[in-house]
Amino acid sequence: MSGTLRVATTTAELVEAAQAADNAAIEVRGALEGAPSLRLKPGQKLQGVSGASIQFDPGQDGVVLTADNTVDGIELRTDPDRRALFNDASAAGFGRLALTHLKTTGCVRLIAEGAAFGGHVEARNVHVVEADARAFEDRPSSFGVEVIPGAFTLWNRQTSRDRRVSAELRGILAGRAELPVRGSGVLVGGTHEGGPVSISLLETGEIFSDGGISPGTADRIAGGVFVLQGTGIDEVRNLGPVNTFGANDMVLDNWGRVERWHAQGKVTSYGPNGIGFVNLGELGTLTIDALLETHGLGACGFNCGEVKEDSAEIDGGAASSAQSLDGTVRQVTFERVVTRGDGAVGLQIAVPIGRVLVRSGVETFGGLGASLARGVVMRLAAVALSIKPGGSMRELVINDGLTTHGKGIEALELHGQIEAVQISGAAGPKGGGFKAT
Repeated sequence: MSGTLRVATTTAELVEAAQAADNAAIEVRGALEGAPSLRLKPGQKLQGVSGASIQFDPGQDGVVLTADNTVDGIELRTDPDRRALFNDASAAGFGRLALTHLKTTGCVRLIAEGAAFGGHVEARNVHVVEADARAFEDRPSSFGVEVIPGAFTLWNRQTSRDRRVSAELRGILAGRAELPVRGSGVLVGGTHEGGPVSISLLETGEIFSDGGISPGTADRIAGGVFVLQGTGIDEVRNLGPVNTFGANDMVLDNWGRVERWHAQGKVTSYGPNGIGFVNLGELGTLTIDALLETHGLGACGFNCGEVKEDSAEIDGGAASSAQSLDGTVRQVTFERVVTRGDGAVGLQIAVPIGRVLVRSGVETFGGLGASLARGVVMRLAAVALSIKPGGSMRELVINDGLTTHGKGIEALELHGQIEAVQISGAAGPKGGGFKAT
């Protein structure tokens, strides 16, 4: 990149700098308003000083990246449903993109498609303050559902497996408590058979998202932090709380391969079928050091594995044909799991997994209720622990109880196998509704 620096203190100077023949760095000073969409040349840097910001015209997208661009220390504002920052799919490979110390109103969308065949993304301290991703029609899909994209999206849509994207993402935030982003919060990944995404670290701060999905919709979901298929991640860290508010909003969802996932903040969902953590991929270790709590109808705490459509449970799962399953995990540690809706199972396991430790108990407060899976409405009881046909655990350790409060709701539903069990504290149903024996 040229050592030349062009300073923009007005919108006219910003446009002039962007249209200049060279690729000099652009430094924005002050609050600029009424800007058209701004396209950076390959190798060009956009930086701000002293709280700099750019307000783009209504109906306009924001900054367009090409290749080897850096955007640093600036606030970008578009309409919430527009792209505040995105890459040009006609640019041949995006090289190395660096995004640091940014705030946006509008979505951040980095998509490897078309001529943009891959590259590396480094993001640090990026806060999508307000965004609405529901209108983007291209959506990842698998397991019988489509996923609404994220306020922050990194997605490799290339069909060839040698077209790779790598990334390190630190300090990604989405939404505010009083104004969640619409759609998913943070969504990263590739495709099942196409271009892969390799991420050394995905680190998030506070996430507040609401997918805006109509209750009862069976084939559409969103997530607070969502990892797609075709993704390999060394470590996911959720440093702040992750909250979802809508129907079918998974708080944390993994379809890829993650070696270590560590949530340090609370994991909370408030909508129907808003599951706390879903694992349909490969997990090494999962650790949630704060309360995992769900509030909606059918909103399970933790789901690992899902029975496919070519499998059939018989008589509620007492026997079944050959099971075809997704998801595995070596070791899971929860601080505490609580669900408060009908049909909201505490822990539901449908695949062979390793060791599960719950430090402060599993507790459910609901009764019978409808729950959606693969577009099918099932009637579930809010049992604290359900081992489905084909599911098993190598070891289960629960401290401070395994408890239900719904009338006639058992604490344990066992149609698989647990090799070793240790449960301390109160364990069993407290809601009554059982005949004395």
